[in-house]
Order: sequence, then structure tokens, then C-alpha cells
Amino acid sequence: MPKLSQAPAPHQGMSLPTTRTESSIPRDDSGRWEYPSPQQFYNALVRKGWETPEEHIETMVEIHNFLNEEAWEEVKKWERRHGQADDIHLAKFKGRPGEMSPKARLLLLAGWLFPSRFNSEPPFDRHDWIVRRPGTGEEVRYVIDYYSAPPEPDGSPVFSLDVRPALDSFESITDRISVATEEVWSSFRKDQGSSGKERPA
Repeated sequence: MPKLSQAPAPHQGMSLPTTRTESSIPRDDSGRWEYPSPQQFYNALVRKGWETPEEHIETMVEIHNFLNEEAWEEVKKWERRHGQADDIHLAKFKGRPGEMSPKARLLLLAGWLFPSRFNSEPPFDRHDWIVRRPGTGEEVRYVIDYYSAPPEPDGSPVFSLDVRPALDSFESITDRISVATEEVWSSFRKDQGSSGKERPA
């Protein structure tokens, strides 16, 4: 994580916790990544010029941590295709909130052309994660797009993640094609099963 101050920001009106939570994401063989404390998170937002009510910071940190844990689980699903999920490390990462990935741009265009089928909202954040496979020494870049979804009836926020290996290698390209093909066939079989059910007279 970046070196962020635990000191209150100028003009901060309330105190925020400085305790950091350890993630489940291995940094190397000796330990795991730690998430920023609410105070560090708030300082990062202030540094970026984003105005955020201080009373919501702790909830935002909880959501941030939850989404990254979910993203790691998705990364492990991809890595299991190569038998690598048990010992991989997150070597480094970079937040790129102002840069849309090529896939996000394509989906946004599809949303404009076919709003009934595709989301017309861009992702609200993007991360690039570099995952190291200690057994082979390989490093694989993953792209993660973070999307907001319609809230639950009670107003609870809903998010979705699009996690996939970047198209940096032949292996990643074939993985992406294989998964896309599997998803298409799964959807096709589901549609076929639905259309084959008997309808009441």
C-alpha cells in the first residue's frame, strides 16, 4: 500500500480509526497485504481532491476491502486453470480510475447501442494487479473493472467486478477465449433447456 499519513487531514472535523486490517491476499511468502485504515483512506481521498463526508469513510473502507477480497477470489479462479491458485502472490498493483480498459470501452459502446442488453454506465474504478507465480517465477497482469449495479430494495449498494487476465501473452489470450466460449455454451444450454420445457395448455 502507498505510504499514507495516519495524521488527521487539515480541516478534518471528526476523528477516524487508524487501525489497519490484514487482507487474505499474500504479498509474498512472509506475509499478506494490509488495507489502509479509515484515516489513511480519507487522507488519500483528500489528496486526490475528492470530497467525501467523513462519517461515511468507515463504510467505504469496508466496501473497498470486501471488493478486493472478491477480486482476489476471481483471480484465483483464473489461476486454478493452471494449477497455480494455492501459492500465488499479489506482487504489486496500480489504481487507474481515470483510464478505461479496452473491454470497458467496448461494453460502454454496446450499452449505448443496445441499452436493453448492456450496461450503459462506465466502471467507477479500475485496478491492474500483477500476480506472481512463485513456482515458475511468472508474473501475470490482471485487469479489474469495478461497476455499480442497481441498489437492493432496502437501498443497500450493489457492485459487480469484471476480473480477467490482460491480453499480454498467448496464455492469457487462450484463457480469455476458453472462458468466453464456456460462458456462451452455458448460456445456450440454459436457453435450450428453458425452451424445451412443456408449456401449459
